[in-house]
Amino acid sequence: MSTRTLQLVLHYDGTGFSGWQRQPDRRTVQGVLEEALSRLCDAPMAAMGSGRTDAGVHARGQSVGVRVPDRWTDVTLRRALNAVLPHDIWVASSHAMRDDFHARYSAISRRYSYYLGTDAEAASPFRRGTEWAPDRTVDLALLRAAAGQLPGDHCFRAFAVRNTAPAQDNHRCHILHAEWNERPGGLVFVIEANRFLHHMVRFLMATMVDVASGKRPLSDVAMLLAAPTNDDVSAPAPAHALFLDVVRYPAELYA
Repeated sequence: MSTRTLQLVLHYDGTGFSGWQRQPDRRTVQGVLEEALSRLCDAPMAAMGSGRTDAGVHARGQSVGVRVPDRWTDVTLRRALNAVLPHDIWVASSHAMRDDFHARYSAISRRYSYYLGTDAEAASPFRRGTEWAPDRTVDLALLRAAAGQLPGDHCFRAFAVRNTAPAQDNHRCHILHAEWNERPGGLVFVIEANRFLHHMVRFLMATMVDVASGKRPLSDVAMLLAAPTNDDVSAPAPAHALFLDVVRYPAELYA
């Protein structure tokens, strides 16, 4: 059977999913998407994501690679999927790709954003599913000072869940951008890197908030970047305020 390679860019509300990765007896984004693809293609279909978002994490730029019968184009598959997918997943765009495209290994960077609610309305049911409202005041200048130490190449072993990377992995990530911005009702942290480790953004968030609220000194950021273990990192921030925004690929992979 002749096939073609497509990239799907997904938006999803992570609230009702046990993360991206397919799991037995659990509702996951990959599982729901593969079920829809298999139904449309009349055969089992695999969907390769750019990475595994945790349970509760949202996306508006999750990239997925699929190989489908060539009767499907990027336009027709997007339209058909959006007709059968549940309300909490939407295919925002689709692209024809070269056959050597790999959603995970071809990526050159990924960008996440994390939302803090700092006003009284952060407790609203319309916001509390997508923002973290810490029960303390945070200093924006300290948040920015902490984030300013992140760009560049560092070992993030202290900001990762233990034993989730291969034993030989050096846990190094190259941070291209890390910035705090003000927004109506609160703050948003935006970070882009060549790779991320398991819970890395959530560990960073919690540590920066602890620094900005006086629970730990600013010097702890540099200390943790040099630490051989995650023994001293802050407990990870909640998943529900984290969004996968963009996954970038070399232009030559687009057909």
